[in-house]
Amino acid sequence: MKKILVLGNFTKKKIHDMVSNLKPWLNKYVETAIVDLSQDEIPEGKYEMAVVFGGDGAILSTCRKLSGNQIPIIGVHMGRFGFLAEITEREVCKSLEKVFSGKYSIRKRMLLHCRIQRMGKIICESIGVNDVVISRSSLSRLISIRLLIDGEDVATYRADGLIISTPLGSTAHSLSAGGPLLTPDLNAFIIVPVCPHTLTNRPLVVSGNTKIEIEPLSQSPSIGMTVDGQIYTELEGGDKVMVERSDIEIQMVDTGERTFYGVLREKLNWGGQPNYGRN
Repeated sequence: MKKILVLGNFTKKKIHDMVSNLKPWLNKYVETAIVDLSQDEIPEGKYEMAVVFGGDGAILSTCRKLSGNQIPIIGVHMGRFGFLAEITEREVCKSLEKVFSGKYSIRKRMLLHCRIQRMGKIICESIGVNDVVISRSSLSRLISIRLLIDGEDVATYRADGLIISTPLGSTAHSLSAGGPLLTPDLNAFIIVPVCPHTLTNRPLVVSGNTKIEIEPLSQSPSIGMTVDGQIYTELEGGDKVMVERSDIEIQMVDTGERTFYGVLREKLNWGGQPNYGRN
């Protein structure tokens, strides 16, 4: 019998109740290990798959908890937007039964690896699924951020912040800041300034093989790095943030029922018609 992880934030009653109700059904097909994302770490063991109940944030958290031990992940959408989750609540049993019988494929997507260097030493590092954001955490003032790519000085931004996004994260914070949409199979980074003072500072797409270095130049406090909107680390003067493609990849289960363009039509209403009003 396959051994799988079942994960979710069980402080949320809706998720707790759904998993509790589904557990007897799940145990007919697989052996389950239940993980509360709000507090638990991944227990030791060899697992074939992770089934994540919640929104995209739960999938991001799961990927980070798995760290270098990535296994196929499938999400059951119980959040608000749900770009990453493959299954809806209504079809959970039908879709999981299909998956447990082996009728699925795996889509591998790039992750980013970010590090903070302080006085020549690495003080913090993390993988990210969607993005790394350098921004001010308190007062709404512009900050200065220097960008280098493969050691070459590219630009110094005066902006509210700077986003370094993966293609998978192009539908997240990067999109809301005016960044382009990238198909998730690309090997690339999107660099998006947030509300730049100089209007010619536009989003930039670079190869995923590049090494990106960011130096916050503002000396004021409360400038930090946020990974996937979940992990925050405050930066000090002289710190350097280094971002590159991770050696590991996230593995997303594909049941063949959703496509990238279908999700855009559904979530961003690309299939809608213009409203010309009434004459």
